Amino acid sequence: MNKLFFIALILLFFYSCSENNTQQIKNWNKIDKKLIDINKYLVKEDRERIESYILRNDWNMQQTKTGLWFEITKEGIGDNVTENQLATINFRVELLDGTVCYTSDSLGPKTFKVGYGNIEKGLQEGIKLMNVGCKARFIMPPYLAHGLVGDDNKIPPRAIIVYEVELTSVF
Repeated sequence: MNKLFFIALILLFFYSCSENNTQQIKNWNKIDKKLIDINKYLVKEDRERIESYILRNDWNMQQTKTGLWFEITKEGIGDNVTENQLATINFRVELLDGTVCYTSDSLGPKTFKVGYGNIEKGLQEGIKLMNVGCKARFIMPPYLAHGLVGDDNKIPPRAIIVYEVELTSVF
């Protein structure tokens, strides 16, 4: 009799756990859907702000599949940059309102290894469109720049940033 009671108790425990898990999964799925909807709205809003900015400045930009906007303003020479190369750039970073955040004039040129995530995702992608001597302009939505939190310095949370870049060397 005790064995039967014990087995029934274990089955009841597992049944209640599975019911709770099922309800928790349903709740998480609802939350996930809401977050996805909010993210889609924010991405759409950012895109509209970027397109309006491009139009106001009369720039001829293209968009990559990831959402990076770019324009080559001066052609360079040689092959495009590839993964694992060290690239050195002169740069200017500003917000859509014209606030200048960082420049190589004040900080010096930036050197980084391509493909290693040590810089903005948008810059990692954009630099691969360039070759030595090339100048380009990139507009990065938050998810390709500094995301939800900014950089804890000059770039605020969810900021769209504009990069003016000159690729000076690759090695």
